[in-house]
Amino acid sequence: MKILTVVGARPNFVKVAPLHRAFQADPTIESKLVHTGQHHDARMSDVFFQQFDLPQPDYFLGIDSGTPTRQTADILLRFEPILAREQPDWLVVVGDVTSTLACALVAARLGIRVAHVEAGLRSGDRQMPEEINRILTDHLADLLFVTEQAGLDNLHREGIPDAKVRLVGNLMIDSLVHHRPAATALNTIGKLGLLPKRYVLLTMHRPANVDTETGLRSVVEIVTELAKRRPVLFPLHPRTRASLIRHELLDRLTATPNVRLLDPQGYLEFLNLLENAAIVLTDSGGVQEETTYLNVPCLTLRTTTERPVTASLGTNRLIPGLTPTAVLEAVDAALTRQQSPKTTIPLWDGRAAERIVECLRQLPAVEPQ
Repeated sequence: MKILTVVGARPNFVKVAPLHRAFQADPTIESKLVHTGQHHDARMSDVFFQQFDLPQPDYFLGIDSGTPTRQTADILLRFEPILAREQPDWLVVVGDVTSTLACALVAARLGIRVAHVEAGLRSGDRQMPEEINRILTDHLADLLFVTEQAGLDNLHREGIPDAKVRLVGNLMIDSLVHHRPAATALNTIGKLGLLPKRYVLLTMHRPANVDTETGLRSVVEIVTELAKRRPVLFPLHPRTRASLIRHELLDRLTATPNVRLLDPQGYLEFLNLLENAAIVLTDSGGVQEETTYLNVPCLTLRTTTERPVTASLGTNRLIPGLTPTAVLEAVDAALTRQQSPKTTIPLWDGRAAERIVECLRQLPAVEPQ
């Protein structure tokens, strides 16, 4: 069985790494990797190939930065001849980035079966580009791998046949379980002179939060006030750094006592920072999952989440509106509240990749629609 797997952006690497290991361990599978280059910054891509011990991709599309529309068009044109030549049994796409939808579109046009990993997630916010990518990819896919019960419910509600859907667990957790010892041994917090559970970790990159001056000023105010309470670590996504520079706010943050602005971190470094934080503030989907598994309090600065199990069973709490007062009150409440015992999310056990491989092996004859 021949499988082509697509990566394009930072979150994809975290999820594809355990899947690639599982493919390589099965002698009946011929696995090839396609990197679209959607995240072309070496800090957002190359370090993940190194830390996850991923091979160099069999194909690199070299997509330039640009609007999602431009990137989609470039991927369609560059990926089609590759897929037509390879004719795999399955194209595996992951998550909700531009590369996910674009490559699924090519496969659907060529009659190649599509397996979508992390299917069924819905935030209900059509203003998020990722939400459109998720919905369309799910309706193109022939096999849908789901991380949580809400995903099953969403797909059933949208009329996708149950026979196409499998609840397999979470590849993000597979990577976390596999790499946690190495992250601990790396001791990033020690190298930064930090004490466990004494600092706030912040990540912010979504357009709604960082692309407008109003949103960005709120973020800066939140960081400034948080720094009066505890040290704040803020790894800067390239998009966020560029926006801070554009709105002349970077120098203000740099000059704020108790704030440390970091370059984008490698996976192992970030995992060590995440596990040892007193609390995490984020707008990232994956961070919501990781903090839940690690039992670290998480405040998600968004109005909705496509990962509701992190709020219903996990450590996540939604804080809409980017209102500094509300965020700071939520931080204070979380830091003074006694931490609940860790909750186990069904199938978040580090074995999702094994289940995915088993499903693919059992369905070699499924025909695309």
